[in-house]
Amino acid sequence: MGTITRSFANNITTSGVLLPASLVNNSIANVTSYNAAVATGGMVLISSQTASASASISFTTGIDSTYKEYQFYFINIHPATDTADFTFNISTDGGSNYNVTKTTTFFRANHLEDGSFSSLDYDTAHDLAQGTGFQTLAKDTGSDSDENSSGSLTLFNPSSTTYVKHFISSISSSNDYPAESTQFMAGYGNTTSAINAIRFKFDTGNIDDGTILMYGIV
Repeated sequence: MGTITRSFANNITTSGVLLPASLVNNSIANVTSYNAAVATGGMVLISSQTASASASISFTTGIDSTYKEYQFYFINIHPATDTADFTFNISTDGGSNYNVTKTTTFFRANHLEDGSFSSLDYDTAHDLAQGTGFQTLAKDTGSDSDENSSGSLTLFNPSSTTYVKHFISSISSSNDYPAESTQFMAGYGNTTSAINAIRFKFDTGNIDDGTILMYGIV
């Protein structure tokens, strides 16, 4: 054992770096098996949907026990109707019903383009207290040709049959004041049943344009 230790020590610098001489080019030929590489911390794109005058966008497959965390990214979600609220709901029956009981919070920061007004406020009109309706992600999105909402929603451990299902979102919206509105929502689906589908829609009018990406987090 002492000989092996001395041999290794002779091939390492005082700063702990292996010397080139310690690496034998043909040593890999002596390896008889390899462990499978396991990715950690990566994002896996599961599904992508792009709206075209769509009443809603639903993900009814791919939400299962494969991942403990799912992320949805909203890219340039544009409403057909001005000042529409972008919303979501979740399902325990594969999308037959979107009516999970939810408790949520909602607040936002606003800043007019001309700088004449800014605010930070909690919005009680857009939270839920054990409600089953669609939850607002972004309120008052403008329908001008350049206006849209973009951001993300994270859904945690949807397949758990022990815990309630937490979610959190952050959205940047342009609206018709005109202004920037940074909107935050968080809450939980008050069910121990597995969540296996999710739907996004505006509270009025179609989703005129925009893409939603669904990722699983390894």
